[in-house]
Amino acid sequence: MNRIKRIEGQAKGIHKMMEEGRSCKEVIHQLSAIRSATDKLIVNIVAENIEYCVLQDIEQGNDIKDTMQQAIELLIKSR
Repeated sequence: MNRIKRIEGQAKGIHKMMEEGRSCKEVIHQLSAIRSATDKLIVNIVAENIEYCVLQDIEQGNDIKDTMQQAIELLIKSR
């Protein structure tokens, strides 16, 4: 949740910067920071979900190969 709030704060900051007419370079720098933070958030969420899904598959006696393949495909599509 902290990462999401940080990203939200950065987005609001960019909005304010644009309203104030700040330089394009400053805005782009902040957009890059949001992209980086969002990428890290995606990795964390996906890792947690993969772990949960794999553990569920193991408990249910299912093969985890399909779960892992689906997760990899989703990650590739998100880029």
